[in-house]
Amino acid sequence: MATRTEREVGSDLDRVAVEVRAVSRRFGNVDALRDVSLRVERGEIHALLGPNGAGKTTLLRILSGLVEPGAGDVRVLGVPWNDPPREAKHLFGLVPSGERSLYLRLSGIENLIFFGRLYGLRRREAKARAIEALMEVDLEEPGPRRVLTYSHGMQKRLAVARGLLMDPPLLFVDEATHDLDPEGARRIRELVAAAADRGVGVVWATQRIEEIRGFARTVTVLDRGTVRFGGTVQELLSIVPPERFVLKLRTVDGRGPVDAARGALAGLGTVVALEDHPDHALLGLHEGVILGTAIQRLAAANVDVLACREERSDVEEAFLHLIEANDG
Repeated sequence: MATRTEREVGSDLDRVAVEVRAVSRRFGNVDALRDVSLRVERGEIHALLGPNGAGKTTLLRILSGLVEPGAGDVRVLGVPWNDPPREAKHLFGLVPSGERSLYLRLSGIENLIFFGRLYGLRRREAKARAIEALMEVDLEEPGPRRVLTYSHGMQKRLAVARGLLMDPPLLFVDEATHDLDPEGARRIRELVAAAADRGVGVVWATQRIEEIRGFARTVTVLDRGTVRFGGTVQELLSIVPPERFVLKLRTVDGRGPVDAARGALAGLGTVVALEDHPDHALLGLHEGVILGTAIQRLAAANVDVLACREERSDVEEAFLHLIEANDG
């Protein structure tokens, strides 16, 4: 009979979808990855966050079995990945970046049937799977049309359908939303989140820090092939510059609007005057404070907010803080 400790260890291993330990990879004289480690559990969305050239795609190609690591250890659902068995292709789905992952002259359903056949399905089963996948991504109506007639967002959804075609326990997604409009990007995230809710482990590569809020649970930040941060998204956001707002202000009693706002918002956030704009202020809210509370406080102090726009901290700013912390 297994001991309690053995059962706990077994249960822990059952939850692990991906484990990467000290992986490095060189291309010529360039270190694409250096000593990268991360862990992804089933049912979890893990974000790979980094700018172009950070090593995200290289890591996804290693996880997909397309590139061998130069050093280190990779396990996917407990399977050693240094020489993955042929049947390992059923363990994961891949949504690659770029436009050339589908056959544009084939219809949506023909694309999925083709890839199902590549996985070894009989034609009837491949067609049944294709229909189910099209329904899952709301493409059953345009399914018979050639993919070249699809909008860009529809093509991305079809790529997600292909990634989920074999109902894999793992899904690797590479920059799926970087060139989509907000609604199209939201739909892709919803589809991936629904897969995670079913227990699929997801590795989601992106360079947009705002995309992972409320979506991913954990994150690995890569920069020039090196891990700069690993942990929960909330832990990352606590060290990233907070969201800031540019306010256009007005007072009717002769007070300077920025000074008046600074006094009204004491304890809620920081207020900084903008050069050459005496009626504009940069507002940085303290953690847990919402914008509505600040605006109500300003109104109570007879400071009118004539305009407000969000100034988001982009991913480069986040990396700068992380790099300074790691290089200092």
